Amino acid sequence: MKRIKISPVDAVFANSSYPIEFLIYYKEKIQWGKIPDALEKLSELFWPVFGEFKNGYISFESYDEPDFFGVEKIDHDFAPAVEDDRFLKQHHSYIPINSPKLFYLKMLEYNNGTVLVVKLNHLAGDGYSYFYFLSALAMISKKPGLYGTDLFVRMFNPLHDRSIIKNFHLSETIPSHQTDEDELTLQFEKVAKADVKNLIKEISEKHGKVVSTNDILSAMVIKKLTSISSTKLGKTFHLTIPVDVRRKVTEYGQHYFGNGLLFNKIEFNVEHLANSDIDTIALQIRNGMPGITNESYIAYLKGLADIVKEKRFAELRPYDDESNCLITNLSAMPSNKLDFGTGNPDLIIPLTIGRNSTAIMADDVNYILRIAY
Repeated sequence: MKRIKISPVDAVFANSSYPIEFLIYYKEKIQWGKIPDALEKLSELFWPVFGEFKNGYISFESYDEPDFFGVEKIDHDFAPAVEDDRFLKQHHSYIPINSPKLFYLKMLEYNNGTVLVVKLNHLAGDGYSYFYFLSALAMISKKPGLYGTDLFVRMFNPLHDRSIIKNFHLSETIPSHQTDEDELTLQFEKVAKADVKNLIKEISEKHGKVVSTNDILSAMVIKKLTSISSTKLGKTFHLTIPVDVRRKVTEYGQHYFGNGLLFNKIEFNVEHLANSDIDTIALQIRNGMPGITNESYIAYLKGLADIVKEKRFAELRPYDDESNCLITNLSAMPSNKLDFGTGNPDLIIPLTIGRNSTAIMADDVNYILRIAY
């Protein structure tokens, strides 16, 4: 049996109620028989994906296909209705809800293509790890002979050392918190990429400060959410943005597999938000983003470790979904690396939905904001 301690930032997800779930659609049908073989191969290299969580450890014993993979033929066409929560719930229902395993893939064979419904529990890894693993799965499903070659090892060599705080250990399960999706409202908005680019240029010329695409889109989202939820909010409002630290923290690096995240929280005055334009809010977001170094990230992890030690578990929630907002930017998802042999995906959408959360997606010309409240 293999096992590994989780890290302080993993403890945020240690109640197993935070999955990363996507629907991935291909108009050209995938030959499903190669996928379970690829999964079994990858269970050696990416073993925490196929593990279970208990007593502060992710443990893996053996690969058993029914635990991780299923296929079903559906005798009609796939008709995406991404703005319809019934469509999302229908496909979400293909994921086992009581399995202790951290990963599951359901393959749906429609008459007009293939849908993959893929869940990775956030405890096993973050969004980067999710697509890192799926890229390896697609490559080996497409070309099984590549597994174990020098090329494959150079591209996929996951590092499983979970913490640069070596003495951290979580001995209990964090109390669960889940959103009732039946009470959520979904709203979709498109923002032209060209408009965002122009706004970034205008802010730079006017204020002498460079803001990012994410700053602009986040400003638009919280401006809208505070307007929608104005009667429920107090005097302050917090925006939470997950920040990937792999490029900044040398102990991790690009092959780190797990949660290489810092949850950056920025406080706003609600009245000030209501009276501010997008420029002002975007600049406040940019000014509130942290500088990440080894030392600052170690301090962040030690703070999380103290919260666990003192059993202040409510503080481990990434954000307060009753009055705060979480924004995840998915617009740079590496869809071009998810070719299972029939080309790149024709549609990728997240199935996980949380209250006061926004997923930022993109098509060729627009950013697509899926706002849930």
